Amino acid sequence: MTVTQEPAEHTSGLSRTADGRVVPSARRRFVPVLARADHDSFAGWATATVLGMLALFLQIWNLGRPNRFLFDETYYAKDAWSLLHHGYVTDYVAGADKKIIAGQTTGLFKDNPSMVVHPEVGKWVIALGERVFGLDSYGWRISSAVVGALMVFVMVRLVRRLTGSNLLGGTAGLLLTVDGLHFVMSRSALLDIFLAFFLLCAVACLVADRDWGRMRMARLVPSGYRTTASDWGPVRGLLWRPWRLSAGLFFGLACGTKWNALFPLAAFGILVWLWDAGARRSLGVRNARARAFVVDAIPAFFYLVVVALVVYVVSWTGWLLHADVYERALSNTQYGPYWGGYLQHDAQGFFPELIQSLRSLWNYHQDVYTFHTRFLNDATHSYQSKPQWWLVLNRPVGMQADLGIEPGQQGCTAAAGSTCLRQVLLLGTPALWWGAAIAFLYAIWGWVARRDWRFGLVVVGVVSTWLPWIRYDDRPIFSFYAISILPFTVIGLTLALGVLMGGPRATPARRLWGTTLAGAFVVLVVLNFAWFWPIYTGELITTPDWLHRIWFKAWI
Repeated sequence: MTVTQEPAEHTSGLSRTADGRVVPSARRRFVPVLARADHDSFAGWATATVLGMLALFLQIWNLGRPNRFLFDETYYAKDAWSLLHHGYVTDYVAGADKKIIAGQTTGLFKDNPSMVVHPEVGKWVIALGERVFGLDSYGWRISSAVVGALMVFVMVRLVRRLTGSNLLGGTAGLLLTVDGLHFVMSRSALLDIFLAFFLLCAVACLVADRDWGRMRMARLVPSGYRTTASDWGPVRGLLWRPWRLSAGLFFGLACGTKWNALFPLAAFGILVWLWDAGARRSLGVRNARARAFVVDAIPAFFYLVVVALVVYVVSWTGWLLHADVYERALSNTQYGPYWGGYLQHDAQGFFPELIQSLRSLWNYHQDVYTFHTRFLNDATHSYQSKPQWWLVLNRPVGMQADLGIEPGQQGCTAAAGSTCLRQVLLLGTPALWWGAAIAFLYAIWGWVARRDWRFGLVVVGVVSTWLPWIRYDDRPIFSFYAISILPFTVIGLTLALGVLMGGPRATPARRLWGTTLAGAFVVLVVLNFAWFWPIYTGELITTPDWLHRIWFKAWI
């Protein structure tokens, strides 16, 4: 099974009669789309389900261990519990972490609100797990595990749609399952796993919309379709885009988790316009980009940006309902001058209160922006890293470590003079990430030279989730932010493996050695993941065995 090859979407090779009529072969430009979408099978869904269940099994194995807060879990787990019980994030008493680990769930929080610097959606998702399982390490991590498994499911379905191959869809899902960064993030109550999931879902919806729009266009364009200088192509039948609406919802949830989702939203919005223009150009529409901007891009703006904005604002409902509480506590801080309104005039009535709360939320956002762009500029952290080198795993994040465990203690079997340790290290599977970095370079060539739109999706996804961080490399940022880049590098790597396996015109010998190399690489990634398993899960390991896994000084 190989990658389905689709022709580039341009007008070269289209034949027209003297009166401007496009020959029926132009309408068949969308046949590959119809073939990929209409010939799905039970095997495709079964593959996605099995791999999703495998990922979930691995991620919930000893999920509650270690029974402590890992890295920034100390913020998000408590914020989620506060949202669940107060409707907004409150401050907490001194020593709250130790009390929670000891099993205490009452008397932990104060009445005054806390200055939260990230939106609410991801914390609400964490709160769902805590609502079911309680305020303990399993409860605040289970939502991440479920979302991580769903990411694998969506990945399989997306790549299957891109390639028409169940084998390649399954390969992409397996690669994501055995990536160390994805695995550890799926076992931690951090926000970025939710951001990556919502972005992946949004892009999957856009790809489905691309297919849906072309299928719709193919049905709206009859054989013998005539093109003229003033022809715009089908318009009325393409205004309702359910998949595009779904993408807007997911982009809104992504922005409601972390603000950096704005960059892929903008980038993919432009890419959608280019996809629409390419579809119209394939039908012979002249000035396709300009006309697609009017009839496709403007409606797409409402589907993606306006819908995302509405979802984002709604996600702050808890804040809006308690805007007066926030103003009294936080409207005059080190992040900016007084911005309170309720303290001057207590609005009455639904719409006056809504307007006042929205105004307060806007002013609060200005303080949060100041915190991220100015207040942190002079801060440092031992695990901060330069985003320029994330794709080659320059600096992983140590989530937790118990060092100096003596022989005979806690089951340590180290030789005399040595010790054991436990560590949870946020590190991507090296074989996968380094292979994906090479595949990304190939994706650039595949988009520019081969004009394969699928590699364009990879390039736009990687660039929009990676390069914006370089602007903020003067403040502490961490390599686990790269979890949003990972889905696109996995897609690019899978597409490259499909090319390596050979196309339909490849000789049997070429396909044999290509498939062998591709399979060997996948096996290498799986074995590499297994090798790092002890430091992904915090297992007891001797110091010499740990050093065998710390390949570079920067990984310490």
